[in-house]
Amino acid sequence: YPNKPIRLIVPFAAGGTTDIVARVVAEGLGRELGQAVVGKTRGAGRAPFGPEALARSTPDGYTLGVATVSTMATNPATNPKTPYNPLKDFAPITNMVNVPNVLTVNPAVPAKSVAEFVALLKANPGKYNYASAGAGGIGHLDGRLFKSLTQTDMVHVPYRGSGPALNDVIAGQVNAQFDNLPSSMPHIQAGKLRALAIAAPKRLPALPDVPTFAEGGLREMNNLAWYGLVRPAGTPQAVIDRIHDATVKALKDPKIAQRLADGGSLVDGNTPAEYAAQIKRELELRQRIAKERNIQSSN
Repeated sequence: YPNKPIRLIVPFAAGGTTDIVARVVAEGLGRELGQAVVGKTRGAGRAPFGPEALARSTPDGYTLGVATVSTMATNPATNPKTPYNPLKDFAPITNMVNVPNVLTVNPAVPAKSVAEFVALLKANPGKYNYASAGAGGIGHLDGRLFKSLTQTDMVHVPYRGSGPALNDVIAGQVNAQFDNLPSSMPHIQAGKLRALAIAAPKRLPALPDVPTFAEGGLREMNNLAWYGLVRPAGTPQAVIDRIHDATVKALKDPKIAQRLADGGSLVDGNTPAEYAAQIKRELELRQRIAKERNIQSSN
C-alpha cells in the first residue's frame, strides 16, 4: 500500500483555504507515498457533501478527506440534520495545520478597526452584510458570534466556499467576510481587502498592524481554525499509520512548510490520538457556543 492513486476529498470550493492547504500538502504526501494524491473539491451545498461522501466510501485506504472546524465542529453543532457523526464516522490521521481566522472588509467600508466597524454597524443596523464559506461553517458561526458579542446587526450571505465569497467581497458586492487567513492573505497584502482583526494567540509578523480579536475585547472569537486528514471509520490501523508518517514527513519538508507559513498557516502534524482529542474538544466548544448564543445554521 498504496499501489494506485489516492483520492482526497476537499469539502469546499476551489480557491479557499481548505483547497490551498490540501493542494500544498497533497503534493508532498504524493511524493512520500509514491502515488498521486488527487484532490476533488466539493462545494458546500452540493450532494453528496464532502464529509458525507467520505463517511460512505470504502475504508480501503484509497479515499481520505480534509477535516476542518466547519465540517467536524460548527456544522454538527449548529445543524441537527448533519448527515454524519464527526466522532464516529471517521478515523483521524493528523492535524496538518492550525490557521488564524480573520475579519476583513472591502476597502470602501469606512471602518479601519473593529471598534469603528462596530460603531458603523450600530449606526446602520441591517445595512451591512458579511460573507461566509457556507451556512453552518466557521465563518458563519464567527459572524453570528460577532453580532451577539457586539450587539450589532449584519446580513449573512452564505457561499459555496471561501473562494466565491472572496470574489464578491473584493468586488464590493458584499461588505465583509469572516474567513481563514491563507485564502484572504494575498488580497490583504495587495490592498484589495482591509483586515480588522485576526484570531490568533498574538499578532502575526506578516500582519504586524492587525490586532487580535482578544486585543479588541472579543476573546471568545480568538480561536484558531485547523485543517487535518481523516479516513472513513474502519480503515486498517496500518494504513492510518502509513498515511500519518508520510504526512508528517511532508509537513517537515522545508519548502512545503515555507509555502504554508507564507499563507499564515502554522504546521502541526500531531498523532491520530491527539487529533481525535482535538476534534472532540472543538466540537464541544462549538456546541457550547451554539447553545449559549442560540446559533443555528439557519440564522
